[in-house]
Amino acid sequence: MKLLKTLLPAMVVSFSALTASSAIAAQWHMPTPYGDANLPTKIAYDFAEQVKASTDGDVDITVHSGASLMKHPEIPRAVRTGQVQLGEVFIGIMGNTHPIFKHDNIPFLATDYEQAQKLWEAAKPEIEKQLSKEGMILLYTVPWPAQSLYTKKPVNALADIKGTKMRAYSPSTSRLADLMNTTPTTVQVPDIPQAFSTGIIDAMITSPSTGANGQAWDYLSHFNEIKAWIPKNFVVVNKRAFKRLDKDDQKAILDAAAKAEARGWNEVTAQEAKDTKTLADNGIVVSQPSAQLLGELQAIGQTMTNEWEQENPAALTPVLSAYSAK
Repeated sequence: MKLLKTLLPAMVVSFSALTASSAIAAQWHMPTPYGDANLPTKIAYDFAEQVKASTDGDVDITVHSGASLMKHPEIPRAVRTGQVQLGEVFIGIMGNTHPIFKHDNIPFLATDYEQAQKLWEAAKPEIEKQLSKEGMILLYTVPWPAQSLYTKKPVNALADIKGTKMRAYSPSTSRLADLMNTTPTTVQVPDIPQAFSTGIIDAMITSPSTGANGQAWDYLSHFNEIKAWIPKNFVVVNKRAFKRLDKDDQKAILDAAAKAEARGWNEVTAQEAKDTKTLADNGIVVSQPSAQLLGELQAIGQTMTNEWEQENPAALTPVLSAYSAK
């Protein structure tokens, strides 16, 4: 009994220490592939601040922007394996995992923001299903401005760029480059200026934001507003890390995520206009596509839509049907 009386205080102290340690803030790391000037990255910083505030510091997220912690293609695996707790990813980069992740990289399937939102609503259930299989939970998505064509010369038809080297950044953009009779060359955003300057690539299809933030006027001259598709980033969290949090902290994160997504969709149109003006103000020729170029690209878009559906009809046909119904 005397021994028990001696041990009890120590046991109480140990239990108190354990309880206190469990209340220590969860230190989370969030790699993102894009620099601080981009809208998705700005939203990521605000999201992290909102989470810290609304959880009273229980969840403290450090954002690592510009691929500073890890390269873009490495982020999905890092989140899936728990190497990091959450991360931001361009959705199409996961296209080799399951074709649903290509849904917003199909040219001319959705070419304005209303269409893009409807396509997202149609694809989201399958996206969440596939992420769950990989041990991840969807938090929020942020659309990019519409994707258009950057070149070193005027382009009025695909023949004008036949045989050139086209930047690719996902399975879908590689296929698009093939169908355009160009050579797909994988180049991530931080490497674009050097790739153009050294002749690794001659053209790219991407957002006006990518061009404005990368000072595209230093290495190319033309921006043709084909507005072929509206891709998105999403932020995903490791399922185990999320479920270890208490219910209040989980709700705080989901609430902050909903606000982040709403901000992205609300601000993207103004961002597109601002960045397009920046390109023009710095000497890039901004133009509208010729009827021939538009027709050629739309035909490619139809081909890619058909090919995409055939990759997995059981999963993708319902998505296309739901999108058409909307």
